[in-house]
Amino acid sequence: MTGELRCAVGVPNVGVFGDPLLLVELAMAAEEHGWDGFFVWDHLLYHDQSWNVADPVAVIAAVAARTTRIRFGILVNVLARRRIGEVARESVTVDVLSGGRLVVGAGLGSLEAEFTAFGESGDARQRAARLDESLGLLDALWSGEPVTVHGEYLTATDVRMRPRPGQRPRIPIWCGGRWPAKAPFRRAARWDGVMPTHAGYGLGETMPPDELRAVVQYTREHRTADGPFDVILEGRTDGAAPGRGAGQVAPYLEAGLTWWIEALGWWRGGPQDALNRVRQGPPELTGRQP
Repeated sequence: MTGELRCAVGVPNVGVFGDPLLLVELAMAAEEHGWDGFFVWDHLLYHDQSWNVADPVAVIAAVAARTTRIRFGILVNVLARRRIGEVARESVTVDVLSGGRLVVGAGLGSLEAEFTAFGESGDARQRAARLDESLGLLDALWSGEPVTVHGEYLTATDVRMRPRPGQRPRIPIWCGGRWPAKAPFRRAARWDGVMPTHAGYGLGETMPPDELRAVVQYTREHRTADGPFDVILEGRTDGAAPGRGAGQVAPYLEAGLTWWIEALGWWRGGPQDALNRVRQGPPELTGRQP
């Protein structure tokens, strides 16, 4: 998947964007207007529980059925609060349904209450340990071979799950992390991509290129595999600017960026504003994948 830069649309699954019909409409518009991917958040609850929340798995399944070209996924799945056997079944089904276009994002999650409200531990260390076990078990289950695992949190005894995903060697796994914390980036180094956020920058702000360069350098120092590795960043471009904001993305290419995610949400306006930006198309970067 690495190589030329690709551009995607990223949207929340909460609040005014917690409407599954809207999310599928945005995904279809992204495909129509030249974007390479479409990604949604993973929330079960949100800070304001009066807000709508759309189930992201149901949304990406609908996206798989209503599109033919773009990649898509959940950035990032909070795997520590999911049953990994079910995740394995869901992800393979969606990957096969889409002809091998799914990406699986993985991270700790930002809301402790999504655990504690349902009687589960919100402790960050436990969530991290469960996440690591979850990724290892998920990868093993995707193999289609017999799996027996007895971890601290997860168990599978003589389990074999078929079919395998459509993608080989596996569905790509992109791991998220909040820089400058280091542990999430050592985790990402073991998988297929890294998607950093930054403790010093919030919604609507883009991590500076030098910070991304530091993230990439640190992550690559901990790589042990030789396979393709993606670098994913959320940010904001102006679709009305020359080149549709290409100049805002260009400085990140030297840092190793392979996927630009145009982050859309209530901090940039309402659903119509998001749809308008999608229809303007991705940044016009030389050498970008069609």
